[in-house]
Order: sequence, then structure tokens, then C-alpha cells
Amino acid sequence: MADAAVKIVEKNGFSDKIKVINKHSTEVTVGPDGDMSCRANILVTELFDTELIGEGALPSYEHAHRHLVQENCEAVPHRATVYAQLVESRRMWSWNKLFPVHVQTSFGEQVIVPPSELERCPGAPSVYDIQLNQVSSSDFTLLSDVLPMFSVDFSKQVSSSAACYSKQFEPLRSGQAQVVLSWWDIEMDPEGKIRCTMAPFWAQSDPEGLQWRDHWMQCVYFLPQEEPVVQGAALCLVAHHDDYCVWYSLQRTSPEENGRVHQLRPVCDCQAHLLWNRPRFGEINNQDRTDQYAQALRTVLTPDSICLCVSDGSLLSMMAHHLGAEQVFTIESSAASHKLMKRMFKANHLEDKISIIEKRPELLTSADLEGKKVSLLLGEPFFTTSLLPWHNLYFWYVRTAVDQHLGPGAVVMPLAASLHAMIVEFRDLWRIRSPCGDCEGFDVHIMDDMIKRALDFRESKEAEPHPLWEYPCRSLSEPQRILTFDFQQPVPQQPMHAEGSMELRRPGKSHGAVLWMEYHLTQDNTVSTGLLEPLEDKGDCCWNPHCKQAVYFLSTTLDPRMPLDGPRTVSYTVDFHPHTGDITMEFRFMHTPD
Repeated sequence: MADAAVKIVEKNGFSDKIKVINKHSTEVTVGPDGDMSCRANILVTELFDTELIGEGALPSYEHAHRHLVQENCEAVPHRATVYAQLVESRRMWSWNKLFPVHVQTSFGEQVIVPPSELERCPGAPSVYDIQLNQVSSSDFTLLSDVLPMFSVDFSKQVSSSAACYSKQFEPLRSGQAQVVLSWWDIEMDPEGKIRCTMAPFWAQSDPEGLQWRDHWMQCVYFLPQEEPVVQGAALCLVAHHDDYCVWYSLQRTSPEENGRVHQLRPVCDCQAHLLWNRPRFGEINNQDRTDQYAQALRTVLTPDSICLCVSDGSLLSMMAHHLGAEQVFTIESSAASHKLMKRMFKANHLEDKISIIEKRPELLTSADLEGKKVSLLLGEPFFTTSLLPWHNLYFWYVRTAVDQHLGPGAVVMPLAASLHAMIVEFRDLWRIRSPCGDCEGFDVHIMDDMIKRALDFRESKEAEPHPLWEYPCRSLSEPQRILTFDFQQPVPQQPMHAEGSMELRRPGKSHGAVLWMEYHLTQDNTVSTGLLEPLEDKGDCCWNPHCKQAVYFLSTTLDPRMPLDGPRTVSYTVDFHPHTGDITMEFRFMHTPD
């Protein structure tokens, strides 16, 4: 980056005015023989992340004021303000806590409850940063006005010491305080005339003119526990921060009155927040999905079923027990998942009913299964290490590794999986791959070329994971099944190959291909990790909000000069490599001859 910066400075004719220092700012020296001959009187920075301070802005500013700039310097930006709003939201709370899971059985309804440790746990310490503008206003209830929590004046000495800021407010309505939504704005000049805000649509003066950003979004913070609030009864929302993190608490009186000025940052002590990320909590709490798995289990389970469950921290083993399996084993290969499932089973009085095997599947022995053969191998599948949709094909490798432990006629659920793809036009996500060209009158093509070389070297023909519920897009082609993986059989020795083409049926810019997996639990019961509903006439897509989909950007379409009436067909080649588990692919436009 420093080399590119030097070249860009030279290209734009500023070599005699701008000196590029290839160092972290805390390593810069000042003096006759230093990197800078004297202290600066203007401090220009871009050190922020979605949480404002998560990339070390506070210690960096603190060091700069002490060592690099004059006492009365001016900083650009001049000031930042952090805002917060208290809400009640069952949807967002489902990203943080485990709700009771209802399973319909022939003996009536069984309820899987969370352990008390999970109920009491304050949750993961990290912020959940998302595109809050894609959360429907019907998914939350505002309990407070927008509250300015604290400001940082970058032109004055900045402290990275821990601090807290209290804001008294009266709830707008009664409800359950669960979540704090937060964002910031920056004033670029001392008068505050030039302002840049991250506020979501409902807090904007001009929602129609909303600026899309992916580098700075909005923050979702979960209170340690939900608390009832009463309309008009004054409360204090408290923002706490250390040098890198922000968190919130709700208090009846201000911290100065009760003496709890520096509340410790919440840390998970129940294991669940270490094993399940926020989308995974939402997935487990999705009752419709639970019902789908229960329905599939009812069709494959028999009273003498010996079940082996393979998924990280899955509730499938408990569902199988409640639905009448004779015996259930579950493989939990990590210490965290083993500890969590032990607590889950104890809370549901199943510690003597379900056996946990803490080892890698390929090390499974007959003794682990008490000498029995497995008649039903179960998986969602879900594995915490999976990044791309097809990484959960690890289940197929597990099925292959435990083949010797499967009895005659053993059933595998899911029985198969399929890879699907579709060509889309993104509303905004294409911008993360779009070249800058000329920016504010400066030629930055050199940086574009550097990024393109890096992509061509490795990533141009790779898909990357994105949660597409946050990034609206339109389908330009129909969804297409690319490959099918038969879990009834072991992983094949030879690669699997598919090639074909997709016709573009709607006008628009073909920014990329979206890929996802569908798991066929039974012949007539399929769970999709991607597209959830049939496409509408306009092609608007509804994506599974609990899974990331894979996006393969079509490089030629990221040029803003690309005409809308370009090629109407995209060809593809996709290969599954069984020895590595990788899927390689290439999508390209088919130019029809004139």
C-alpha cells in the first residue's frame, strides 16, 4: 500500500509536497533527523470502524497528540459522536439467547429448554455489526429516542482509558429492553457544517438520500439480560468503553450515584456464544426450521433406531430422542461443544439418555458405540469452521469415515445435497469490487491495478461468503442446480464436474453468480441455505438470513461503463475435488456471434 501511495502521489504531481512514511503512526519520529522535521498543526486521519474505536483510534490519537502534533492543532475529522437507541426485538434477541424449542411428538409436545448458565450469560463480548437498514421496522419496537451517548474531540488530547457515559431518558413505551442499536457521525470541520452520518433510515432527515456503505455500518449490542421498562419511568442507558470496545448497560440510577462507574466488559461463560455465532443462534431459534427437521425425522426414525448425530452443537440428538429413537450418540469433537451439549442434556434431564463422544469422527471405534451398528446417521449439517456454503460437505466425509459403523440398510439424513447457482444484479454490493478510477479529481488507477493483480493472482475465480439478506439483489437468471452429492454413498475418488449455461431472462447488469447449498433431508423435504421463496416477476430475492451465500463476481461487469444490453448467456464450469473438499469454478459471458 505504501508503494502504491508513493506512485499515486507522483502520478498526481505532488511528490515535492507529500512525503509517504511507511510506518505505523506510533513509530513515527519527529526532529531534525526524524521522519517529520517538526510537529504537525493539522491531523488528518481515517482510523474508524463500525464501532468507531475498534481499530485502535483512541490509542493512535492519544499517541499523536503527545508526540506528533502541536498543542492547538486542528483535526480532520474534528469530532465524532456515538448515538444509541434502546429497542425491544424478538428477532434480534434470538441472535443472542436460546429460546425454548418445541418438538411435536406422538406423545405430545416436548420442549427443549436452555441451561441456566446460558440464561444468565451476558453473551459474546464482540459487537454485531450489520446493515441495519435491511432490518424491517416491524422487527423491532423503539423504547427510547435516539440518545447522543458520548463525543470525542479529535483536535484535543484524546484518552484511551476506560470510561463510561450515562444518559437519562424516559421510555417511549413499556416493553422488554433487550437490544441497543448504535451508530456514529463525524463532523469534518469545527463548525459542524460538513457531517457524515451512519444513522439508519428511521433516524435520517432524508431517508431517500441514504448513502450506502459497507466499511462503516451500524452496531447491535445485546444487554446482559432483558429488563422490563415502563413508559415514562426514568432510566439511565450507560455506554462503557475501553481502548478498543464499546458495550452498554441499563441502570435505574446514574453510575455516579451507585458507584459502578467501570462495569466489566461482558464475557461469555456458558460456551454457547463461543460455539454459536449470532446467525447460528437465529437458525436454532427458527421454529419453522425445527419443524422441518422434526417432520423429516418422523419419516426416517423407527423405535429401534440407533442414531449417530454429527453436527457441532446441534439439537438434532435431543429431537431424535424425543421422537422415539432407541439410542442416540452425538459426536462433539471440540471441548466447547462437548461442554455445551453436556449442559444442554443436563438441563433437559437427558444426560443418561444421550451419549456424547468427544473425538474426531475418523477415530470412532465400535466401543464408542457400545458395540452397536448405526441405523440412522444424522446431520443438519452444521460445522463451526465452515465459511462457504459447501464447507458443510464435511458431513459427507464424516459419513465416509464412519462407513464401517453403519449397519445394513442404514439411513443417512440428509440423504443428499445439491449446489445451486443464479446470476444476479446487486443494488450495492458490486461497489466493493468496482474500480475507483478518478476520485475527487485524483487519479488512483494505480491502486485499482494493484488490487486487480492481487485478484488475478488468487481470488478472481473464487467465491466469497456474504450474508445476502443484508445486500439486496435481483435475479437475472432462473436458479439452476449445478451438482448433486449423494450422501447414501461414500465420497467418490474421482472429481465431479459440471458445465452448462444460464440464460439471462431479465434486463440488468450481471454483477455475479450467487451459489448456495440445499440439503435434501428426505425425498420430499429440502432445506435451503440460500433462496427461500420462488422469484417474483421483478426477480427480487429472499435469502436465508441465518446462512452466508457464496458470491462469484463477474469481473467484466464491475466496470460502470458496461452496457445493459451485453451478452445474454453466462456459461459455467464447476468442479468438486474430493481429495481436498474444494469446489473450483469459473463463470463467464458467452458472446453470441453476430
